[in-house]
Amino acid sequence: MIISAYTIYLALFLYFIVGSIIARQARNRLGSGVNDFFLAGRSLGGIVAALTYSATTYSAFMLVGLAGFTYIGGVGALGFELIYLSGLILVAFFGPRFWLVGNRYNYLTPTEMLGDRYASKAVAVVSAVAAVIFLIPYSAVQLIGIGALLEGISGGAIPYLVGVLIASFVAVYWTWTGGLKAVAWTDSLQALVMLTVASLSVVFIAYRGFGGFGGLFTQLEAQYPAWLTVPGPGFFNINAFVGLTLPWFFFSLSNPQVSQRLFMPRSLGQMRVMVMGFLVFGFIYTLVSIMWGFSARLLLPDLPAADSATPVLLSLDIVPSAVALLVMLGISAAAVSTVNSIILSLSSMVCRDVFKNVKPDTDENKELLIGKIFVPLFTLFIMAFATLRLDLIAALSVASSAGLLVMVPALFGAFFWKRGTAAGVLSSVIAGGLVATILQYGGWQPLGLWPGVWSGTVAVTLFIVVSLLTRAPDEKAEEFIGFLQSELSGRKVI
Repeated sequence: MIISAYTIYLALFLYFIVGSIIARQARNRLGSGVNDFFLAGRSLGGIVAALTYSATTYSAFMLVGLAGFTYIGGVGALGFELIYLSGLILVAFFGPRFWLVGNRYNYLTPTEMLGDRYASKAVAVVSAVAAVIFLIPYSAVQLIGIGALLEGISGGAIPYLVGVLIASFVAVYWTWTGGLKAVAWTDSLQALVMLTVASLSVVFIAYRGFGGFGGLFTQLEAQYPAWLTVPGPGFFNINAFVGLTLPWFFFSLSNPQVSQRLFMPRSLGQMRVMVMGFLVFGFIYTLVSIMWGFSARLLLPDLPAADSATPVLLSLDIVPSAVALLVMLGISAAAVSTVNSIILSLSSMVCRDVFKNVKPDTDENKELLIGKIFVPLFTLFIMAFATLRLDLIAALSVASSAGLLVMVPALFGAFFWKRGTAAGVLSSVIAGGLVATILQYGGWQPLGLWPGVWSGTVAVTLFIVVSLLTRAPDEKAEEFIGFLQSELSGRKVI
């Protein structure tokens, strides 16, 4: 069932008004400093932290991208996403360490932390620039998802670019209004909307389309048995699976808009609540997205593009228009929450890791102003990339993560290897990033291995070898790691 453009615009307007009221309330409780704007004063409670972490992580990728992966690759998509969820063990392990050093040294960004730990301004600058390069395509994925969704559910009455413009405006306005606190509060609303309407919609589709979940799987087994087996119909061969899941497993560390949230809970106890809440949210949302993909496989077997599975599915008569409208809002909310989190994180890295290092005498007010200016500037870059409308949202998401994977060796070394050096970080990030970019956009897979495997291998190798050949910042390494060892000794963390 096609929903009228008027109805969609009205729903989006009401969604914007409610979110704006929340954002303005957040601004009323916002302090005036950089930490207040970009980290919510390091004061988030566990529930809000869990919801904003979930909303930031689970974006248009899920109900559009992961459903598309399921549509073409079957149950392998479930394994792929569960690998990411299992990667949350990294948050349980690294989260307390991020939080402790963030409070001890007043770090604003993960890249600032790397620069300080390796005693190198160049490390902070290069890591921040790399994050900008690889996160802009990932941000564009969210706008692509919203544009395609609104176009599909309205039967083309809402042009793709209009959807992109609406999402961009909402993301910028909420971010500018109240910084991270506004983003966290609106994320909480959006996460609840995402999970509720997605779960409701999959029940409607299962029972109205197949007579229940048993009927869905019975038909799937009869018509598409390969979609319930490994490796399935062919998409998820071993090289594809490893190439996709390797960057995804380290997503919580490699993506600064996610790892930056490890600085934000007001205590380690609240971080524990955040991790447990995210686990529950993520597991439910993953199952819902997989069900969407399977349903589309049965009901829409001849789609020209896998990413159109969700928009076209929502237009079928088995989905009540009210439910389809709510799902549209839920997916839009997921995408907007990811976009505003990324532009906020990127802006904080520019003002702290680039401008602050170039001009150390920059005062906090000017630093904050620079960060705010880059909020709309980054959004314009992201919009420009989104106009390319590249296909297969999930693959593009993982491609960005393949580039960001080069940050992981430096993060491990920061916490656990005193011998790591700035030269090792710089060589691994620059060379690894170039490998990821050249292979990804050149479409090359040497020896059949995906770009993420090569970029990760190059980054690890260079970080270790170059570090062994250069001088480590012994004093800073001893102070940094020694502080963590004394704080964590005998303490229960997650």
